Amino acid sequence: MQIIQAVLTLDMDHLPENFADILQREQAVVAEWKAEGILEHLFLRENKNGAVLIFKGLNLSQAQARMETLPFFALSKSIEYYSLIKQF
Repeated sequence: MQIIQAVLTLDMDHLPENFADILQREQAVVAEWKAEGILEHLFLRENKNGAVLIFKGLNLSQAQARMETLPFFALSKSIEYYSLIKQF
């Protein structure tokens, strides 16, 4: 099974006034992905400037396409992707 890690960094210097509303929409999308079974984990970054998402069952281009649908995508400073191999 393919595992993709996406590391999202937000542009904290340019957050809009409606950030709280965008956060609620973001959480709804993430909940849908968890229900679909494609998001295995979501970790908030310690300095609260982004998150690490672990996708399963998606290839790199599918994970990138999903990330582009996130409400936070427009607020991102960068997104890094890593294809991972699970060690048993």
